[in-house]
Amino acid sequence: MTKEEILELIKANPTAYMATVEGNQPRVRAMGIPKADENGIIIQTWTIKDIHQQVVNNPQIELCFNDMKAGIQVRVSGKAEIIDDIEAKEKMVEERPFMKPTVEKHGIDVVALYRLKGKATIWTRDKNFEPKEYIDL
Repeated sequence: MTKEEILELIKANPTAYMATVEGNQPRVRAMGIPKADENGIIIQTWTIKDIHQQVVNNPQIELCFNDMKAGIQVRVSGKAEIIDDIEAKEKMVEERPFMKPTVEKHGIDVVALYRLKGKATIWTRDKNFEPKEYIDL
């Protein structure tokens, strides 16, 4: 797959499983990915959640996307860049209205945004035992 095809798969299947580390314990949870393009994959959570402290302490993360119909899994790993930009946070709240009550209660700094520009690897049944190939995103 090309970089462009991977980004299209992510946009079409925007729920990812995100892996972080807490101490020496892996943590994985489903995340809705609001944006993926040539500038990276944008991840949104809250600064009051454990996941944020995990990313601050160890920004190496991995996202796993699945296109169940096509039988393709895309894993993207790399260092999450914290986006500390009030305008970007405000725009995210505008685009995702479900965030408004939390922001009204805690303020805009409760919004945590990250950008992941990592390496992707593709899995399919046909390539199950082949060496991994990595594509820069």
